Amino acid sequence: MSVEDMQKEISIVIPVYNSHECVAEISRQIADAMGKNGISYEQIMVNDCSKDSSWDEIKKEAAKNPNLLGINLRKNGGQDSAILAGLNYASGKFVVIMDDDLQHSPYDIPKLYTEIQKGFDVVYADFESKKQKLWKNLGSWFNGKISEIALDKPKGIYLSPFKILSGDVVKEMCKFNNLFPYIDGLIFQVTRNITQIPIEHHKRELGKSNYNLIKSIKVFLRMLFGFSTIPLNIASYTGFFSAAVGLVLAIVYAVEYFMGKADVTGWTTIVVLLLLLGGLILVSLGIIGKYLGQMYLTVNKQPKFVVRETTK
Repeated sequence: MSVEDMQKEISIVIPVYNSHECVAEISRQIADAMGKNGISYEQIMVNDCSKDSSWDEIKKEAAKNPNLLGINLRKNGGQDSAILAGLNYASGKFVVIMDDDLQHSPYDIPKLYTEIQKGFDVVYADFESKKQKLWKNLGSWFNGKISEIALDKPKGIYLSPFKILSGDVVKEMCKFNNLFPYIDGLIFQVTRNITQIPIEHHKRELGKSNYNLIKSIKVFLRMLFGFSTIPLNIASYTGFFSAAVGLVLAIVYAVEYFMGKADVTGWTTIVVLLLLLGGLILVSLGIIGKYLGQMYLTVNKQPKFVVRETTK
């Protein structure tokens, strides 16, 4: 049998963090869903340095299921880095990315699989109703709006964490030398042949969410600084605006001086202007420093993820 004949139809990449309660159940549901639909698959679970017994559970399930590959990372690099690690090991014709909390049902994978076979490169799950906190919904909406500018995302596409990609797109994504990966950003760097289908978003039944506001902001900043120059443009426009205001004020004060209307102005105005301009300068330097720092770490080839061990 050739290597191509042995290739799985679908690789399912799941980043795992402090979700030991869900490992066995999600594995059972995936096996059941794929078996009922006659789809060959491999399941890749990436343990992102969980503080609980997630890795032990993954090893236990891998010992029972030959289709399951467990990857244990040496350090926590965030969800996108963990997903990228799994993508580098994925060998399926198509690759599904989903969360570990069962809010993305394995029984919906065949729907995504059917849709991508129509010739699309990526199919997102479009959740009409999301079973999550209000601030997460607002954050998703805001992130989507910024993505329309930063990533040139089509307005109607929801950047769902539950999606299926063609294997060719995944291979191209893995070529990018980006130390701070943002999966959706990588997707839009590779293709625009994208669609979405309605999928139900389920309530989390096991464990508790590991995502908080700080992590959401970090993901947003990865997208903003890793795949756009918007912050640099804002700094430049702000600098030009400040310079224009300063020029106008200089002309006004000069005219008043020659007309004999000049008087000794209070120190308040001077202090306010100094603080305002000084703050703008520091913010601009900080933005430039952020880009330079990312470039420095990337040029020095700092690894995007480090694998400690695998189950195979």
